[in-house]
Amino acid sequence: MSLLTLISVMVVPILSVLVTVRVRKIAQQVQVLDIPTEESKKIHRTPTPLAGGVAVIIAWLCGVLLVWPEITNGYVLPKHLVGIMIASLVIVVGGVWDDVKNLKPHMQILAPLTAIIIVIMSGIGVSTLTNPFGAPISLEGYRVVFFSIHGIPYGISLFADLFTLVWLLGMMYTTKLLDGIDGLVSSMAIVGALFLALLSFTTRVNQPETGILALMLAGAFAGFLIFNWHPASIFLGESGSLFAGFSLGVLSIFSGAKIATTLLIFALPILDVMWVIGRRLFVEKRSPFSGDRLHLHQRLLDAGFSQRQTVVFLLSLTVAFGSCGLLFETKQKLIALTVAGLCMIMLGIALSWKRKQPVD
Repeated sequence: MSLLTLISVMVVPILSVLVTVRVRKIAQQVQVLDIPTEESKKIHRTPTPLAGGVAVIIAWLCGVLLVWPEITNGYVLPKHLVGIMIASLVIVVGGVWDDVKNLKPHMQILAPLTAIIIVIMSGIGVSTLTNPFGAPISLEGYRVVFFSIHGIPYGISLFADLFTLVWLLGMMYTTKLLDGIDGLVSSMAIVGALFLALLSFTTRVNQPETGILALMLAGAFAGFLIFNWHPASIFLGESGSLFAGFSLGVLSIFSGAKIATTLLIFALPILDVMWVIGRRLFVEKRSPFSGDRLHLHQRLLDAGFSQRQTVVFLLSLTVAFGSCGLLFETKQKLIALTVAGLCMIMLGIALSWKRKQPVD
């Protein structure tokens, strides 16, 4: 890592702090606020500025521009970064628009889908999946090349692109639905990015370019977390909660397609979202986007945890499972995912026994 890159990595959190202060002020001035009401079931008590994700994205993209020459000499291509940057701007615009207009669910999904299609068109995707029981599974079938630029083909690969779309959309909605208490998604994003950075710098993966991007992502969220830790003075908003899952999902593809490792890092949140959506759809027969207090972090609050205790507890589990992702091989990761599922079930049973009003 060059001196310029090292300085750039250190500058990103500082830039994030400065931009967050400015974004918070602008959000207050133009009244882009999350206002708690009886119907909304918000746990904060005062109107709080939204659109904090704008600051995170600006800080990270500025860092990407600073290190562009160094990180585009290997696995990461210029077209990849162009796609990521354009997609990030789409998330900003769509997220802020949602914060202002409070869009319906079928409108909210347009920006995430557009962002994913952009990164797929830039050549980012999962071509092979590791199979714990045999040979790797190729997703490269049914590939169509539309044109080439400087010998680089542009087209679609049906199975690979479909898997990438589902993976990124799942990650984005996991962090979106996880964003229910102060500092939770920001903290999760920092931990996830640091684990992906460690993974990228290992000799097993050996992709320092991805490691640099992940370190800067952790720095961007760390600068914002200063203002987002309970009691938060600004929230991520739609753009920030979606960008957390989007950026981590993309980096997991770059990191040698380490989908299983990222699944382990976000095992509990992903399982929690799947359980809540499944319950809403198949048990209660209602919209998966309707509000309730079924998410794990909400049930921990109802069980008597404070917001800070809830974040620390979930982060501890995230670090534990993330460490398994770094140290374990494929079959062991599958066992660890099973253990995560069992932990989710045991937590659900324990919290159902001890349920009371939230303690803030």
